[in-house]
Amino acid sequence: MRTRQLNSSPRILPMYARAALPMIPGASLLPFVGGGGGDVPDIELVLSGMAVDPAQLADYLKVCGFAPSGALPATYPHMLVFPLHLALMTDARFPFAPIGLVHIANRIVQHRPLRAHEQLDLRVHATPLEVHPRGRSFSLLSQAHVAGELVWEETSTMLRRGRTNSPGAKSGKPRSDVDAGATPTATEEWSIPEDLGRRYAAVSGDRNPIHLHPLTAKPLGFPSAIAHGMWTKARCLAALQQRLPDAFAVDVNFRAPIALPSKVAFASTEEGERIGFSVRDAARGTTHLEGQLEPIHGESTDDASHPNERSEAR
Repeated sequence: MRTRQLNSSPRILPMYARAALPMIPGASLLPFVGGGGGDVPDIELVLSGMAVDPAQLADYLKVCGFAPSGALPATYPHMLVFPLHLALMTDARFPFAPIGLVHIANRIVQHRPLRAHEQLDLRVHATPLEVHPRGRSFSLLSQAHVAGELVWEETSTMLRRGRTNSPGAKSGKPRSDVDAGATPTATEEWSIPEDLGRRYAAVSGDRNPIHLHPLTAKPLGFPSAIAHGMWTKARCLAALQQRLPDAFAVDVNFRAPIALPSKVAFASTEEGERIGFSVRDAARGTTHLEGQLEPIHGESTDDASHPNERSEAR
């Protein structure tokens, strides 16, 4: 795997402009525009010494519902790796345009609490394409290290919708799939405002048009703007904040988008050390998210080897 060392976090707005180019008729023929098919490039992006912005952290806690605690929410590093995700997916060699991809599952492993003063060394790469019953999928694998210690990992599974007739298609259960079990009784109800997508985008940098306004969401197939999936996951962890262990793995499947505005019901249940949780439409019962959280005990955070063969600076 080729490693590309970045000197700073990539700028998001220029990458979104590039991400929109494949939507222009004929633009996909240009050599610098991605989304032309093929396989995922075998490259890893590395960004060292990433510091947390205290003002951004405060805004993130507020929009996601976390109480200040001195530790970073387990979902917060996703915002730090997101520009690297976008840089990978806007590479001219990437097979799909990022606009139009569907985030179907997410797994985060927090090996220990992360502190706001710690500087993180980030690594991101994408897995090869796989056949999926609804198209083709791949995952974005991210890691955060502190002084060589692996402290955080994420697997974001993405779907490119389309027809597939391959007998090798998977059953639709990605690595981070969740066995939700019996439907628990709702314990909280959340009224999600129409401007949530814009508020979360202002904090996270994720300005995908499907989240911002009905006028930008409709050309992409949504009658209204929809909530960010990672906001929904973060909001769930905020609801569970007092019950979270120091080290845990949390998996979610994103089942159906949350139209903005909406009223949803959050529910959770405990089975031993495992916590199952869900978010459903408060009126219709439609499942938006299913998740589970389990503590991890005694896992080694050593990262003695990494599959890198070449490196290049950028």
